[in-house]
Amino acid sequence: MAIPLDSPILLVDGYNVLGAWCQVQASTAPSRNLFKPGPSLEIARTGLIDALANYSAFQGYQTQLVFDAQHRQDRGSCERCTDSLEIFYTDFGQTADSYIELYCAQARARSIRIIVATSDRAQQLTVIGYGAEWMSAQSLVSDLATTTNQIRNQQNSKQRSPSRSLAHSLNPEAKQRLEQWRMGLG
Repeated sequence: MAIPLDSPILLVDGYNVLGAWCQVQASTAPSRNLFKPGPSLEIARTGLIDALANYSAFQGYQTQLVFDAQHRQDRGSCERCTDSLEIFYTDFGQTADSYIELYCAQARARSIRIIVATSDRAQQLTVIGYGAEWMSAQSLVSDLATTTNQIRNQQNSKQRSPSRSLAHSLNPEAKQRLEQWRMGLG
């Protein structure tokens, strides 16, 4: 299902949110045994991307996860993961902050709802000045967990739904004939 073009846009400061994501994963790993201690950056990044893909589709957001060039000499690039999630790697020398701020400045004239997820205070003030909404990295990570549980609960309730039984899938004529046989009339 495609996300409408006028959907809210969620801009995620990649490494900033990844830091909060890793803290939560490390704190829950021993008790839940979900992750090995000290997950690698790549494993953590993959987990965050998966969670954001589900979250974005569930919330109806167009999400852009933005990572700094991080000492790469490469040109910036964009990778579309799903209909609702793109990953941006900035150009060499460009920060995720500057990319997000420029995006907010350009989007201001188009009256698009923008939500920026970061815990960087300076960036928070700047994007709010451009009319964007702000969400802390910790709040986004909490929302990701909540949404994951909601999706899981919906899937579990669909599996337990009585409408999946044979009787619910029969057409009315077949139900009537079975009822007649049960009553000894058929």
